[in-house]
Amino acid sequence: MLRLEIPKNIFEKMLEEARAKAPIEACGILAGKEHMVEKFYPMTNIENSSDHFLMEPKEQFAVVKDIRAAGLEMLSIYHSHPESPAHPSAEDMKLALTPNVIYTIVSLQKPDSPVINGFLINDGSIEKVPIEILENWE
Repeated sequence: MLRLEIPKNIFEKMLEEARAKAPIEACGILAGKEHMVEKFYPMTNIENSSDHFLMEPKEQFAVVKDIRAAGLEMLSIYHSHPESPAHPSAEDMKLALTPNVIYTIVSLQKPDSPVINGFLINDGSIEKVPIEILENWE
């Protein structure tokens, strides 16, 4: 079964990045092996928008090279929804162009209770993917 496991320290970095960038959407890449995230790459949202994101191409290219050099794979493309639920927007659906990765969304709609959800998005269809935050991972 497809799933994504994120160590708590990486999840906390994702939240920190999302809160620091709000009201702009934060974005990044999660890399690892199989279903286990090992590395978080925060990226620059060159759209500087509160309702969509576009990663800086040179950063993205450098991250993909680093992921390959480390023997990892891109597991997820991450972004935040500063004021909306952790569900793909119409814009997210339109821009979900990378196949076979989980689109992870962190919602800050309720700042004291962030929500994280993962989705496979292919040809306009959405499939929810379980995400587990691991407390004791080293």
